[in-house]
Amino acid sequence: MKENQTDACDACGVSAEIGYIISEGDEVAEVTIHADSVEAMQTRFEQYLSLAQSINPAVKHDFNAEQISGDSAHIKMQFECSAEKLIFELRSRGLNNA
Repeated sequence: MKENQTDACDACGVSAEIGYIISEGDEVAEVTIHADSVEAMQTRFEQYLSLAQSINPAVKHDFNAEQISGDSAHIKMQFECSAEKLIFELRSRGLNNA
């Protein structure tokens, strides 16, 4: 058997090694929320937080509604491992389009 053999996955029309997608030390997802009011932004954040907590209840975040100025907020959510972050990013695509 050959060593260092790379297997391609054509399921999505993309071939890549899983190490390129999930890398150690990459546990922080970044989300930007746009809303017309602080209340609307809080509601949108709670949707993201609920999704993140369904993946890992121990997720940490830096959202603080009292520090919001303007019509957008940039939030960081820290998971315990890179795979959880990737799952969150894939599942949150639906929230981004809502």
